[in-house]
Amino acid sequence: MDYTRITSIEDPLFKQLHNLMKEVFPPEEVLAYEDWAEPLQDPGIRVFVAVEDGEVVGITEYRYYEDMQVAMTDFTIVGREGRGIGPFLAKKRQEDLFAVVQAAGRELIGMFAEIYNPYLVKDYEFGGLMVMNPFVRREVLSHLGYRKLDLDYVHPSWQQDGEAVHGLDLCFLTYREGMNELPAELVSRFLKTYYTALPDKPQEWYSMVEKLEQRDTVQLLPI
Repeated sequence: MDYTRITSIEDPLFKQLHNLMKEVFPPEEVLAYEDWAEPLQDPGIRVFVAVEDGEVVGITEYRYYEDMQVAMTDFTIVGREGRGIGPFLAKKRQEDLFAVVQAAGRELIGMFAEIYNPYLVKDYEFGGLMVMNPFVRREVLSHLGYRKLDLDYVHPSWQQDGEAVHGLDLCFLTYREGMNELPAELVSRFLKTYYTALPDKPQEWYSMVEKLEQRDTVQLLPI
């Protein structure tokens, strides 16, 4: 299995990548094909695919914010079951991320991730793949050490229609021993930076950020 970075929508593997995303994720989580052109050229956005016999069988996208010393796992897709794709992607992603942090000469405080709350989201099929079932994915994140932030989370739709997307938790994996909370300022700053790409945001998102800016800290709770 090969771990290959995608940096252009002209890459023959990108079509497979995008099709797999559409199979697995609901429409509001998938950026339109042509809208990927600019993000893929951003050196800070790292999109990799797992390729087996010429077929894209897994995807992961992540980024590192050097100024905030945090990373974000945008998404991970395991497109085939029983092939060890999940562990392969997790290992390769961590190796690449640590190399990026080391090259920057900085520290990695931790990594954010969004995860569907299966108790709130019941209708999504996620491509019929049990490995992508939100109960399974949530347990995997928990085993990796992620905890959810103590806030009512909402994010703007990637369909760029200004709608709010509910049913997710914002989680964080800390690399600092004994860290059980995050500065609320860091969380709000991260969210405002991360969602700069979506100019049309729902009022619910702005209200969430405003509430964060009135807090000092945000607790990290078990998933």
